[in-house]
Amino acid sequence: MSYLMKYVKRYKKQFFIALTFVVFETMVDLIQPTIMSKIIDKGVREGNMAYVLKLGGLMFLMTALGALFAVIRNIVSSKVSQNFGADLREDLYIKIQGFSFDNVDKFQDASLITRLTNDVNQMQNFSHGMMRIFFKAPILGIGAVIMAFLLDPKMAVILLGIIPVVGIIIFLNLKISYPIFTKIQVALDKVNGVMREYLAGIRVVKAFNRFDYEKLRFKRVNDDLKDITLKGMRTMVIFNPLVSLVVNMGIVLVLWFGGLRVNNGNMEVGKIMAFINYITQVLFSLTIMTRILNMFIRAKASAERIGEVFSTEDTIFVKEDPISLKDMKGELEFENVYFKYHNNSRYVLEDIDFSVKPGETLAIIGSTGSGKSSLINLIPRFYDPTGGKVKIDGVDIRDLELNQLREKVAVVPQKTILFTGSIKDNIKWGDENATDEEVQRVAEIAQAHDFITSFNEGYDTYLGQGGVNLSGGQKQRISIARALIKKPYILILDDSTSAVDMITEKNIKQGLKSYLKNTTTILIAQRITSVMDADKILVIDRGKIVCMGVHKELMKTCQVYKDIYYSQIGKEVENFGS
Repeated sequence: MSYLMKYVKRYKKQFFIALTFVVFETMVDLIQPTIMSKIIDKGVREGNMAYVLKLGGLMFLMTALGALFAVIRNIVSSKVSQNFGADLREDLYIKIQGFSFDNVDKFQDASLITRLTNDVNQMQNFSHGMMRIFFKAPILGIGAVIMAFLLDPKMAVILLGIIPVVGIIIFLNLKISYPIFTKIQVALDKVNGVMREYLAGIRVVKAFNRFDYEKLRFKRVNDDLKDITLKGMRTMVIFNPLVSLVVNMGIVLVLWFGGLRVNNGNMEVGKIMAFINYITQVLFSLTIMTRILNMFIRAKASAERIGEVFSTEDTIFVKEDPISLKDMKGELEFENVYFKYHNNSRYVLEDIDFSVKPGETLAIIGSTGSGKSSLINLIPRFYDPTGGKVKIDGVDIRDLELNQLREKVAVVPQKTILFTGSIKDNIKWGDENATDEEVQRVAEIAQAHDFITSFNEGYDTYLGQGGVNLSGGQKQRISIARALIKKPYILILDDSTSAVDMITEKNIKQGLKSYLKNTTTILIAQRITSVMDADKILVIDRGKIVCMGVHKELMKTCQVYKDIYYSQIGKEVENFGS
């Protein structure tokens, strides 16, 4: 957990200021029982009201000072803990932003969300408590024992007998609780995962009326979280009363032996009351320390989970002195590329070898799961190839500056993602400095302008999360416009016209040719009509290129391509055309 040193250095000054006021506050609390004993033994017993008023005024002053110290400590500790939590959350978010798809796949979305929220909150709350009651507890406990020794060393032996017993109880609590609270966080990950998946697919759930199944699925992970949390709470339920029992037994012993000594004239009543106050302070201290340890266990588990994220190296390695392609042409080349995912022993791409000249359109077609999307994910370095090279303008993309590479490459993903905000805001994701005229121009090319202007607010129409108030085809067209406004050198369309009709798709392709004349276009499609006019067509099957060429060539030489064509178009159409 070395990553925490960064925040320790940043906030150590304010942290120690808060701790200083905690010490002052605790010293005030420790002095008061002794003052009270003097009031009873000297002032009350001797009927000296002047002495009572004098020490009573001192107690009032000490109480006021303690309250002032507590207010200052609360202000400082709240500010430090909130700033620490905000900084940690932001740094963690930035770290996750830099993750490759491989890294995200490793942790899973729901787990990363839990670490960003619940785990950070656990650490923030613990840091806040450290500057308030947590640091005060051991000082108060140790101070109470010292003050008790100063009052009466013989009676203070009772306190020394209590502390080792309580220490053993706390140690057992720590040893048993830590694995349980680690499992609680994992169980919370699963609850978040199911909830996130349900909300993302709520339309499918409603369409298939799978509410009972989803309820059962959520109940299962929710019950797991409940059971493991109850197990953790049971340890606290057992150990906390044990601490109180031991300390209360100490109070009984103080009253018993103290009473005997008072009867024998060896001790004063005021000292017994002071002793009871000190032993109560020890009880309070030990109870709080038990809570501290329980919170420490949870915070430690959270800190380790956050540390896993910070210690994870990005699988996309960026060179210290990358090559800058100022005048990128867009020539693309795959050179004997192999690829497999980190948790998969089987290659999803094998011996992929092809090239595309600047301005050409490469179409990729194949059955579902053949590796088409995996192939295009290598171009902007969402993943790196396991073997071989991907080159742009003759340069291995691993040698290029990563941000520059992704600025020059635009991707319209298979799963359309839009963000909360206006339609204009979503299109300008590709270029935040684009003018309204440029936004309208790319919308016209993407065949989105007409339906956008049909809305009352036009381009200022507000979209809900994920663009829920648009149809699938409308979302795809806005996503295409977002990519076009980037004016990329390489444009990747991953089955991005699957939800539009064939006439609209034809108009989009014609607009692309006129708008991006020199842009290299990679087109993935399921419809054979979408790829027939491409400059080059790759036919992929089970991660391998089985055929490559133009439509007419492939109809003569490639059985896989002909099977796809016949399954969609039919032999009658082909014969009729001939």
